[in-house]
Amino acid sequence: MKIKAGILGCTGAVGQKFITLLQNHPIFEISELAASEKSAGKKYIDAVNWTESSPIPDKIKNKIVKKCNPDLNCKIVFSGLDSSVAGKIEDNFANAGYYVISNSRNHRMDEDVPLLIPEINSGHISLLRIQMKRRKSGGFIVTNPNCSTVVLCLSLLPFLKSNKIEKIIVSTMQAISGAGYPGVPSLDILGNVIPHIKDEEEKIQSEPLKIFGENKNNKIIFSNFKISAMCNRVPVIDGHTLSVSVKLKNKTSIDKIISNIDSIKSEKLNSSPEKLIYYFSNPSRPQPARDVNLGNGMSVSIGNLRKCNILDYKYTALGHNTIRGAAGLAILNAEFLLKKGLIKK
Repeated sequence: MKIKAGILGCTGAVGQKFITLLQNHPIFEISELAASEKSAGKKYIDAVNWTESSPIPDKIKNKIVKKCNPDLNCKIVFSGLDSSVAGKIEDNFANAGYYVISNSRNHRMDEDVPLLIPEINSGHISLLRIQMKRRKSGGFIVTNPNCSTVVLCLSLLPFLKSNKIEKIIVSTMQAISGAGYPGVPSLDILGNVIPHIKDEEEKIQSEPLKIFGENKNNKIIFSNFKISAMCNRVPVIDGHTLSVSVKLKNKTSIDKIISNIDSIKSEKLNSSPEKLIYYFSNPSRPQPARDVNLGNGMSVSIGNLRKCNILDYKYTALGHNTIRGAAGLAILNAEFLLKKGLIKK
């Protein structure tokens, strides 16, 4: 029997991606849909402005959307809620005993909430024992990082084999799908680049320090390397591209960094890609139009790796912002927590 799951914020862009990715999932089935009071009480097909390329699943279109109250017939909820409302709603669900797998930013930096990428910081899930004890309900919140943070952190793995990071400079070229729907007005983005995305720099400069932090007695000691981030919105539909320069503590070589890629393994979960990181020797790759869907959108790509005149090395990274950077990672996190026994059937 599959595990019943609800989707909070089911009419938004991330909520729609949850529905697309979960419709044929072997472990989880969508039993509940929840959204704002404006949508509550309507059939899903009447409440949503569907923007996914595939049609609304037949078993979903006539489901009645409910309010985001913790009385849903499920044990796990995937949250695609907007940050303006997510904080309190997610807390209410966790305090009522639900497992909350969140894509929202509100609880990412909470002391006892894992900011989880299973391939990087799986040991941080021990924080959940502390969180469940605090809540006294058996429920908890686990969060995804920011979409660009996910791509950056995964792309750094080949540099971290027997090494440490000292400094990072990163410029992002972020797809318009990251702004949700209707998103950025066409007159602002067509033939243009917008050199600012509200709060993005701060997230990218802080979240990796927690993700790569050390878990000491169920307390995360943040890493202390420095990150300088600049964020741009570009007229690309899907896929965040990053230009990254990195300074390492110890000397290494380009050949060694490339060879490290093949030794990086995925978690072998249902949503895991067969290959976590793709490396392109062609300096013109990766490109969103060609490479964003590698690994069904769950892989990241690295290319144009070379020495940097200011730091040590520089390269280009690419990842799918709404799959690996959002809904796909949340589902992967749920699969991982189930495997580790923290989600009970």
